[in-house]
Amino acid sequence: MPEALSQPLPKPPVSLAAIAACTPDAQVHGNGDLLVTDLAHPRMIAADTEMVVILEAAALELLKQSRVKVKAALVAKDVAVPDGLLEGYVSVARPRLALATLLSIFEKPIHAYQGIHPSAVIEASAQVHPTVSVGAFVYVGENAKIGAHSVLMPHVTIGADAVVAEGVVFHPGVRIGERVMVGNRVVIHHNASIGADGFSYVTPEPGSVESAKSGGGKISAQNTQILKINSIGTVILEDDVEVGACATIDRSNLGATLIRKGTKIDNLVMIGHNNVVGENCLIVSQVGISGSCEIGDRVVIAGQAGLADHLKVGNDAIVMAKSGVMRDIEPKEVVVGIPALPRRETLQNVLYMGKLRELFQEVKALKKRVNELEAEQKNPVEV
Repeated sequence: MPEALSQPLPKPPVSLAAIAACTPDAQVHGNGDLLVTDLAHPRMIAADTEMVVILEAAALELLKQSRVKVKAALVAKDVAVPDGLLEGYVSVARPRLALATLLSIFEKPIHAYQGIHPSAVIEASAQVHPTVSVGAFVYVGENAKIGAHSVLMPHVTIGADAVVAEGVVFHPGVRIGERVMVGNRVVIHHNASIGADGFSYVTPEPGSVESAKSGGGKISAQNTQILKINSIGTVILEDDVEVGACATIDRSNLGATLIRKGTKIDNLVMIGHNNVVGENCLIVSQVGISGSCEIGDRVVIAGQAGLADHLKVGNDAIVMAKSGVMRDIEPKEVVVGIPALPRRETLQNVLYMGKLRELFQEVKALKKRVNELEAEQKNPVEV
């Protein structure tokens, strides 16, 4: 259920009027008593009891081409529906928000094993609430605690001394390291790793990187030996965090790598050790965050962006896709590019780069003209 909604949602079959009642700024058109049993894409309508989602006018043409007579739809408010096309529909100002409600109403729950599967291994000292679903080949380590109504799908691993709160869902292959703490209603998708060691090393004497930093970019030393800095800390995921498939969040050297409540982390994201990520952030696919950064609340970091270590990102900042962040970012600042600069400045730089060809041609022409004038002065034309 969307977090913004606190009221219980109806279960299918459900009327258009009932859908509108639990959808913000919704208005029913036509037959509000029309019952729908499922939600479908306009290209894949299979039964006249299914409801389709129309976000743009072009999708109306798909309804006209459908072999099944479509009766009901969710429609963006700015889309004009021709008379007679639908028996009834619900118009909304924010279609994606309404879609979140619809997808909760017509949710397809995962098929979790009821109880503890015979192939699961749970250490005697672990505490697993009787309502927990434990799938095939799950391992729960010593002194770990699993809260009520949680779901551990097949091949999940929970390390020793880990604490998992209530109502979590761990999809197949999730790895929870030792001492990791997971809050209520956290969802972690396939093969994510929470609590691996941080990538933290040091050389006995100043090595190549240290010499480059102190020597103005000049390398004057070698890495003759690399020593591991152990990670004896942990990872804490607060309530309502969601972590995508194959994402990794490393444990800290000391203390905790902390992901605050409500933050959503996409597939293939890498969050390094000692980081603190604020509340209700959106971190999109293939983002990499180096160690010891402080990310504020409600920050958006778009796909394939990378952050250097020990940076601070202020509240409500936006890092656009593929940005390389090498400095602190102020609250509500929007940055883009490599290195990441304020959006307006980067767009101006791109505009100027686009004019370079024209500028080079003008300079070439001017140079030619200057050479001609100089030649004329050296060899004046006699009249």
